[in-house]
Amino acid sequence: MTKETNKSIIIIGVLFFIFGFVTWLNSVLIPYLKTASQLNNFESYLVAFASYISYLVMAIPSAWVLKKIGFKKGMSTGLVVMAVGALIFIPAAISRTYVLFLFGLFVQGTGLALLQSAANPYITILGPIESAAKRMSIMGICNKLAGALAPIIFGAILLKNMDKVEASLTGMNAVEKAAELDALSARVITPYIVMAIILIGLSVLIYYSSLPEIKTDEEDETLAAANKNKTNVLQFPNLLLGTLAMFLYVGVEVIAGDTVISYARDAHDIPTNVAKFFTTYTLIAMIVGYLIGTVTIPKYISQQNALQLSGILGIILGLVAIFTNGYISVLSISLLGLANALVFPAIWPLALHGLGRFTKIGSSFLIMALAGGAILPLIYGYLADTFDPQSAYWIVIPSYLYIWFFAVKGHKIK
Repeated sequence: MTKETNKSIIIIGVLFFIFGFVTWLNSVLIPYLKTASQLNNFESYLVAFASYISYLVMAIPSAWVLKKIGFKKGMSTGLVVMAVGALIFIPAAISRTYVLFLFGLFVQGTGLALLQSAANPYITILGPIESAAKRMSIMGICNKLAGALAPIIFGAILLKNMDKVEASLTGMNAVEKAAELDALSARVITPYIVMAIILIGLSVLIYYSSLPEIKTDEEDETLAAANKNKTNVLQFPNLLLGTLAMFLYVGVEVIAGDTVISYARDAHDIPTNVAKFFTTYTLIAMIVGYLIGTVTIPKYISQQNALQLSGILGIILGLVAIFTNGYISVLSISLLGLANALVFPAIWPLALHGLGRFTKIGSSFLIMALAGGAILPLIYGYLADTFDPQSAYWIVIPSYLYIWFFAVKGHKIK
């Protein structure tokens, strides 16, 4: 690869780091806002819902924006939108208004949807197609490394002495409790101001960077002869089945990362200063999975077989989490990161195979499927309130079973 291509890959790697950092902050925000805004489990998981539902709402509008302004300006714009979302946290914290926090998260998610819609296809076509999987794996490592750091950095700020704060709240009168919760809510202001400044700075750097603008319209001409008898994207079962697989995968990925801190604290009485690291373990497990995939695929194992093994491992770890207790149960949820690592890069080529001129709209389907991160954690929260946090993990078992089915048979249905 040329020097300019390598430079571009580094820039995109920074973007993947940024949206990995922002995305995995939810694991800290969920227990933090649960206390600061006095929420139940279902209400607290609206954090994940607000973040990920934006992919469903904004995937197709993002594709339209990118067509109008191009990849480079689209990435720059996405960063500005994310900065606006971060700044909304300031009035939300001052007024301690949970709905405003959720709106800020949705705006951030809108920026992320634009970034994802630009960065994923950009890194795929930035260089030889035969090395695209390797570039995606590098991006995945950047993303998950940021995700591992996010809960440590923000957990040290937002969850500091949280156990003592929660214990003290029970003995306070209404005025004292309101003052304590206001002080807790204010913790989020400074870090999110810093985040907004960094995002705006990166936006400017991307706008004036040497990133080449890649035209994709011409590529459609070479694919126009394919699928002559097809009239719309709904005529590709492998795409539709793959979209459902992506929906379920993102759901269980978010459940593994975003619920584990609260699960450790609420179900197994693990202190917050210990529990705050479990999301980091989840992301480290994903990084290990990416590294294993980089070495073994396709030399030793095919993408389809890797996806089958991922589904089986997810089922096993889910059952261990449900039927054991204490650290073994909690660590089994963190280790789902290993089962999840190779699912995302495997679903994309299997779902889009053979789409020809429908590839772009098919990609939008897969971006919209990221909304699984909004729906499944919310269902988990409802089940945790209705039954208990441990039993609620039964939701992951049929999800991994379907991922296994897609790897074995679903992707072959044309």
